Amino acid sequence: MSGRKPGHSDNGRRRRLRPAGGYRKLRSFQAATLIYDGTVSFCERFIDGRSRTHDQMVQAARSGRQNIAEGNRAAAVSSKSELLLTNVARASLEELLLDFEDYLRHNDLPLWEPDSREALAVRALGRDPTERSDLTDPTDKGARARYAHYRKVLEHSEATVVANAMICLIHQANYLLDQQLVGLEQDFIEGGGFTEQLAAARLAERRKKDPSDRSDKTDRSDLPKCPKCGNLMTVRTVRQGKKSGSQFLACTGYPECRGTLPLENPPNSK
Repeated sequence: MSGRKPGHSDNGRRRRLRPAGGYRKLRSFQAATLIYDGTVSFCERFIDGRSRTHDQMVQAARSGRQNIAEGNRAAAVSSKSELLLTNVARASLEELLLDFEDYLRHNDLPLWEPDSREALAVRALGRDPTERSDLTDPTDKGARARYAHYRKVLEHSEATVVANAMICLIHQANYLLDQQLVGLEQDFIEGGGFTEQLAAARLAERRKKDPSDRSDKTDRSDLPKCPKCGNLMTVRTVRQGKKSGSQFLACTGYPECRGTLPLENPPNSK
């Protein structure tokens, strides 16, 4: 049995796992926890517990929270897995957003305008959380403090107030996740995670021993390139509007470059 310690290669070079497991400190996770707690409370009070909608809303809220945590844990091994799971969290919260909007529409209740007095008041509650250490506390105590901070709107007697407040919170969480995904995509492009780095290291080691080894069959010229700047492109999903849910190719240099291509038959691809 090999005497090597985990994280060491044969030639003594140490390969480190990326830092992971600090998801409780992520603002997106803290926001998702508040949304989960608020959704459970809303469904218990305003949605029939025997309906599928009740279970679907609670599960969507839970999925948003859990996948942020799971993605952050997976970051130690694979950036690709972290990206995938964070995208799942983002999609789950988008589903939950639609559920709350549907509730208002089906019950003929008003949807607050983004710049309405009520919406601005909810957004103001989340402004500058660093001014209160209890609101950024990553422990269960902090989660309880954040819920108490929003209790006035989350436990309001009128469903229209609670549903609209939840919509405001989901928009805030989605904004945080969108920013997080941009950073994750850039990290993956630049270095990848432990798994991706090991694959590259294995290839480099083979070529070092045998310069004629061309085990990497990937022809980079076959990958789609941005028509504006020449960078590689990646698949993105439309979040809003008539084409919501459809996919397209976007430049990996975003936001500096906003080049796009349709996903079907992209240039330079087979």
